[in-house]
Amino acid sequence: MYIKKVKLENFRNYDYLEVDFKKDFNLIYGNNAQGKTNILEAIYIAAIGKSFQTSQDSELIKIGKNRARVEIEFQTKDREGNISYEIADKKTFYINGIKQKRVSDIIGKINLVLFYPDNINIIKGGPHERRKFIDIMISQLKPNYLHLLNRYKQTLEQRNTYLKQIKFDNKDKDMLEIWDERLAELSFQIYIYRNKYIQKMSEKIEKIHNKITNCGNLEEKISIKYITSGTTKEDLYKMLKNNREVDIRRGFTSIGVHRDDFDIYINNKKVNIYGSQGQQRTAVLTLKLTELNIICDEIGEEPILLLDDFMSELDENRRNNLTKAIDNNQVFITCTDKIIVEEKNNTVYYIENAKLEKGY
Repeated sequence: MYIKKVKLENFRNYDYLEVDFKKDFNLIYGNNAQGKTNILEAIYIAAIGKSFQTSQDSELIKIGKNRARVEIEFQTKDREGNISYEIADKKTFYINGIKQKRVSDIIGKINLVLFYPDNINIIKGGPHERRKFIDIMISQLKPNYLHLLNRYKQTLEQRNTYLKQIKFDNKDKDMLEIWDERLAELSFQIYIYRNKYIQKMSEKIEKIHNKITNCGNLEEKISIKYITSGTTKEDLYKMLKNNREVDIRRGFTSIGVHRDDFDIYINNKKVNIYGSQGQQRTAVLTLKLTELNIICDEIGEEPILLLDDFMSELDENRRNNLTKAIDNNQVFITCTDKIIVEEKNNTVYYIENAKLEKGY
C-alpha cells in the first residue's frame, strides 16, 4: 500500500500543492513552520478521519479562506483508490468521488501508522492516551469496532445524564437497569476486541523491542498488561449494579471499558514510572512498530509509516535500528536537516514557505 499523489488546496499554510510520492522512503526537510507536518496531517485525516494536531477543523483552513480541499490517490496490492475531503462548516469525505454519509466509512481504506513527538504521552500520559492508541489501531482493521465505540459512548452519556436526573430530579433508580444491561453488553464486546489485539501485541512486542535496542533478552525484557473492569458480561453488569449508589452520588459511571488501560513493563517495572527517558521513547517506538506489524498481518500488505520529526526524538543507534526494522513500507519522514537513510531508496524533498522541491 502506498500514497501516489497528494493535492492540497487552502489547507493549513498551502495555497495549492500537488506532488507525486514514491513507494519507498520520502524525506521532507526544511526549517520549522514551513509545512512539513501539514502534508502528513493531510494524509492522516484521509485515513483516520481526524487530525492528530487539532480537534478544530477550522484550523485546517488557510487563514483568509473559507474552504479547504485535500485529495489523496493511493494504491493497494489489488486496486487504486482516491479519498478526498472538503472542509468548510464541516468535513465531507468522498471515496472515488462518491460522497460518504459518515466519517467512519473511510477508515480502513488507507492503513497507516503515525509516529510523532506527542506519542510519548502513550507512556507518560493518562489512560485516555493508551485507549486512543489501541482504539485507532483496531478501528483501521475492524469497521464494526468503531460503531461499537460510538454506541458505547452514546449509551454512557445517556446513563450519566440519567444518573444526574436521579440525583437532582428524583428519577426512578430502577430505570438504570436498561442502561446497565446495554452498557455491560457493549463493554464486553469492546473488551473482546481490545483483549485480542493486546494479546497479539504481547506476542510480538519483545522481538521488536530487541531489534530496536539491539540489546538481547538479558538486558531489557518488555511486556504489556491489559487492565480492565471485568472480563465477562455478567461481571460487568454485576459491578455496574453494585456501584449504582456511588455513581448516583458522583454523577458519572465508574465501571466499563471507558476506564480500561494497559501498562508497559521493562524488566517487570512500569516504564512510565521507573523507565529512563530513553526507555520511554523506545517503548513508544516499539508499540508503533508492533502496530505496524499487526496491521500488516491483518491486511496482508505493508501499511504506510509516517515519521514526523522522529530524528529529534531518538539517538543515532535507535534511529538506525528503526530504519533497519522497516521493510517494504512506504515511509514519510519529516526533519529539519537533509538525511539519507542507508540501504533504502530515498526520494528527497526540500520545503520552504509551503513550496516543495524534489531532489533539492
